[in-house]
This record gives sequence, C-alpha cells and structure tokens, in this order.
Amino acid sequence: MMNRNFIVGLFVVAGLLLFTVGLFMIGNRHEAFTHHIDYYAEFVDLSGLTKGSKVQVAGMDAGQIVEVKVPNSPSGRFRVKIQIDDVLHGLVRTDSIATIATEGVVGNTFLLIHPGSTAAPAALSQATLVSKEPTELADLLEQGKGVLTDLDGTVRNANGLLTSVGGNLNSTLNGVRTTVANVNDVVVDVKAGRGAAGMLLHDDALAAQIRQTVTNAQEASVSLNDLSGHANTLMTDFQSRHLPQKIDNALGSVGSAASNMDATSRQILRTISEATGPDIQGLTAGTNLSETLSNTNAATANMADETEALKHNFLIRGFFRQRGYYNLAQLSPDQYRKDKVFTSTSNIRAWLPASELFESGADGSERLTTQGKSLLDNTIAQYGDSFLQSPIVIEGYWDRRGAAEQFARSRNRAILVRRYLQYHYQLDASHLGIVALQNIPPSGLGHPTWDGVCVVTVRSKP
Repeated sequence: MMNRNFIVGLFVVAGLLLFTVGLFMIGNRHEAFTHHIDYYAEFVDLSGLTKGSKVQVAGMDAGQIVEVKVPNSPSGRFRVKIQIDDVLHGLVRTDSIATIATEGVVGNTFLLIHPGSTAAPAALSQATLVSKEPTELADLLEQGKGVLTDLDGTVRNANGLLTSVGGNLNSTLNGVRTTVANVNDVVVDVKAGRGAAGMLLHDDALAAQIRQTVTNAQEASVSLNDLSGHANTLMTDFQSRHLPQKIDNALGSVGSAASNMDATSRQILRTISEATGPDIQGLTAGTNLSETLSNTNAATANMADETEALKHNFLIRGFFRQRGYYNLAQLSPDQYRKDKVFTSTSNIRAWLPASELFESGADGSERLTTQGKSLLDNTIAQYGDSFLQSPIVIEGYWDRRGAAEQFARSRNRAILVRRYLQYHYQLDASHLGIVALQNIPPSGLGHPTWDGVCVVTVRSKP
C-alpha cells in the first residue's frame, strides 16, 4: 500500500513540475516575464490594425498593440497604445516614425516603428510617436481611373486638331486653282481685243504711241503664260499623286484610331467598375480581396510555424543548422551564448577590433573604413573557400555603458560587416546571420569582453 501511495505521489510531483516548466516556456515565448515600455501613436485609418497586432522596431519583433481608442467624431484620430520590450528602448527616438505595414504582399497588418537618428534623444515612456498614414489600394485604383480619363481627353483633342489642319489645307489648294484660272482668262481677253485693254490695243490712232507698250505687254503675257503652264503642270502632278485623297485617308485613319482608343478606354473603365463592384452575395471587391489575403496569410503563417518546428526537431535540426537555415531571429543573446552549435571551439573565429574597422561620422553614426574593409578581405583570404561554404555569423560588440546603447551599437556593427561581405563577395543571404552580444562574448573563448566584431564560421554539427 505504501509503494502505491509513493508512486501516485511521484506522478503528482512530476505532473506539477511539467506544468511549471511548460508555463515558464509559454510565458517566455510570449514575453510575459519581460519588462515593457509603453508608447502611443495616432492614425486616421487603422487599415486592419487591431488589439493584439504585432509591433516591430527596425524590422525586429518588439511587442504588441494593447489598446485602441476610437475617436468621438469623424475628424478625430484612432489612438493606439503600443507595448514594446524595454531592451529596444534605445532604438525609439523622438524622431522615430510609426507606420502601418504588411508582412510581404499577403501578410498580416502590423505596426512598424522606424529607428530614429543617433542625434535625437530617446523617447520617454507614454510619449506619442510621429505617425505616417498607409497607402490604400483603392486610392491607387482611383488615380488609375483619373489617368485613363486624361488620356481619353488628349486623344479627342488630337483628333479635332488633325481635322482642322486637313480642312485648311483643302481650302488653300482650291484658292490656288481659282487664281490660275483667272490669270488665263485675262490673257485670252487681252489677245482677242475684248474689254478696255483690247480696245486700246486695236485703236490705230494709238498704235504708234502704244506699240512699244504692246510689245512689252506681249512679252509679259508670254512670261505669264509660261508661269501658268508651270502652275498647271504642278497642279497636274499634285493631283496625279492623289495627295489630297491620301491626306483625307490619313485623317480618316487617325479619326478611326481615336474612336478605337475611345472605345478601349470605355471598356477599361467598365472592366474596372465590374471588378470593384459587389458580387452576387453583395460583397465588394475590397472585402473579397481582404478575406482572400487573410486566408492566404493564415495558411502562410501555419506553414511558417510548421517549418520552424521542423528546424527544432532533434532528428533533423542538424541538417537545417548545417545548411545555414537556423533562424537567428528567434534566438536571444543569452540563448546564443548557451547554444553549443555557435559556441563550439571547432568553429573558426576571427576577432576584429573596432579601432581597425570603424570610424565615426559627423552625426555620430559609424561606418566601415578602407582599412576595415582590407582587414575583412585579408580574413576571408586567410581561410579560403572553406570560409565561404559554411554558415557565417557576425557577432557585434560595443564595450561601453548603457544596455540599450550597447544593443543598438553592437547590432549596427554586425549589420555593417554583414552588408559588406554579402555584396562584396556575392554571398547567399540565408548563410549570413547577425547577433548583438553587447560587450560579453560566449564563455570559454578567451575573451571576457570585446569591442568590435567576431566573424564566426560555423563548422560544428549538432
């Protein structure tokens, strides 16, 4: 009987231990036991942002939205209460901008806080951050409809201008024909003695006086006849080439093209109207699109969770780590220091001091120097191809006071080195990771503190 009671008690104690461990693991995953700091942001349109939505700072998961206050009037703004991890407090400055973004094309809506400049002071708790309104898909469609309307008006104006030019050209050609015909009639009448000029030419009394005048007039008449002949030849050639008809045909083609373009514009507008109109169930295109994106995002999130679970499965996690697919974004600095894969002595480590890598700009931000780039190139050349065929982790360090400043500065140094290696050597981004370790390296590596970076080539297997 005593053995039975002992076994029952043992099972009860084991169950309580498992429950306690599970509670702490779940609380740690949801950051229930970490310190937080609160901020506020205001928006005219939340674009799907709700209580519990994720918050990111500089692209890193930082917390969530804990409260949304609805305005009292249409002219008011939604006031959103933001709760982020206290370790990221140093990245949120008074000039940081909060905006609404989505994860990829079909991802969930979340609040993104851009890190401010180094010169600006850190934002205090309960401060209201500067916000930027998101761009809606409906606004883009409305702008597209306006562009199509302007294009239709431009085509109509071009059609009217071409028609006017064609009419003026036909009137000019008719005037030239009439002038040439009148000149021929005048010459014939003068030669036949009709009219006042003909009578003068046939009067004997005036013959002696105007003989020279008549001679001059005849010479002028001959020249005029020649000119008339040239004009007739020019008109004949102009008509033989059917240029008026060709011009009319060209204008007709332009008018037809304008009509076709006008019909096409109306068809496009009708298609857009049908696409954005309600379906047979009375739901608008925007509602259907939002529902489709939500379903797709849910499926994508489930797939991401399942893939992440596979990465941590003890049977196949070694494959993912060796291939460089281990997700460093899910590891805290403390977890990284305890992981045997990254702290193994078989890994290749290059300890590079900050004094030889970086220099400070006028605004206080750091950048890689020419000497630092040469140092990185020499490090790569020292280890050869084996250095580039394995996963690489850049550990960032900043050996000064202030936990938030250490985290921000050490992360920035790791990002600068990763960016140079990736683009200078055309490395696969999935094989490059970064971790901000402030100023404390993993134990057992011979460096109690460090100021700079350490480039780690992961060679060990789990």
